[in-house]
Amino acid sequence: MHAGKLVFAQLMDHLPWKTLGRIVDRYGGDHRVHDFSCANQFRCMAFAQLTYRDSLRDIITCLRAQSAKLYHLGIRGAVAKSTLADANEARDWRIYAEVAQHLIRIARRFYVDEPFGVDLKDTVYALDSTTIDLCLALFPWAPFRSTKAAIKLHTLIDLRGNIPSFIHISDGKLHDVNVLDVLLREPGAFYVMDRGYLDFERLHRLHLARAFFVTRAKSNLKATRRYSHPVDRSTGLICDQTIALTVFYSKVGYPDVLRRIRFKTDEGKTLVFLTNNFALPALTITELYRCRWQVEWFFKWVKQHLSIKSFFGTSENAVKTQVWIAVSVYVLVAIVKKRLGLNASLYEILQILSLTMFETTPLHQLLTLDPAGAIPSDPNNQLNLFET
Repeated sequence: MHAGKLVFAQLMDHLPWKTLGRIVDRYGGDHRVHDFSCANQFRCMAFAQLTYRDSLRDIITCLRAQSAKLYHLGIRGAVAKSTLADANEARDWRIYAEVAQHLIRIARRFYVDEPFGVDLKDTVYALDSTTIDLCLALFPWAPFRSTKAAIKLHTLIDLRGNIPSFIHISDGKLHDVNVLDVLLREPGAFYVMDRGYLDFERLHRLHLARAFFVTRAKSNLKATRRYSHPVDRSTGLICDQTIALTVFYSKVGYPDVLRRIRFKTDEGKTLVFLTNNFALPALTITELYRCRWQVEWFFKWVKQHLSIKSFFGTSENAVKTQVWIAVSVYVLVAIVKKRLGLNASLYEILQILSLTMFETTPLHQLLTLDPAGAIPSDPNNQLNLFET
């Protein structure tokens, strides 16, 4: 099926190109475009992500070095630096945001039964943000400090497979808690977040939407205890209480009761959790919050293995285009991993792909890590320095 097809082209075959075409038509992305279409732009930017390119010049140099194979990569016509730069500046970033969202919906179906550390059938999300520092002189549209610019990636990941289900890109000044205003609330789902999202009025909206949240309480929380539930102190639990807020504005924002759980870690640190779920065991609530660190791992992984720390353009449109295509590549690799039944990690898959874009090995054979299938060395065929 893939005989003679380049690895990059095989990987791109897993992308829903008809869906991309419909999205491009909706936004007029190829209006008055003769040669360098949105599909070509996506391929070039995906190639940059998969091969760890650092700049537009770097991308174009690598593609020109393999100009005889561009057609087989799926890229029609020559690619110039100015052409790619203009496309990133002018093509609506929402095209690639919708492509990424479509891929996310596909990926989540593959990972719906993926374990994540807690025996729970409900959907569990982790919400957090990461900041990417920028130069204020080059990115004046993204203010952060008086002498620094930055963007924030507010990300909601599904803990089953670490698939980002929601991403909001803002300037560095937007406080994390404001993202709760634009978040789509899913009834029955759990939203796990740190103390930066502790706003009782916004949390009450989650509660009214029949969603559950797990977060940590601040040290100055004022509340009255309504009821204490029995706990097993040998597990690290200190108390499991039903509480009501007492500060006026907090009580107005969240008039219902909350559940407060105190837990002592193995290191001796006491953590206080707040949730609106009264059905799960207290220890399960603490385990859910522990799983929140998977979103930190996601940010670390993406920053290390995808090109989102150095940008190929300075406009807001170019930056958002690059981020959304990077997310698309991450999710596409996650989809390929499931479709081909691969045991390799995403890191291993990306490392292999980065070195084999222009090879013609079938993708499944290339990405199947089988140490037992390696050619054994013949110890009798080695030179002996001391042979007489």
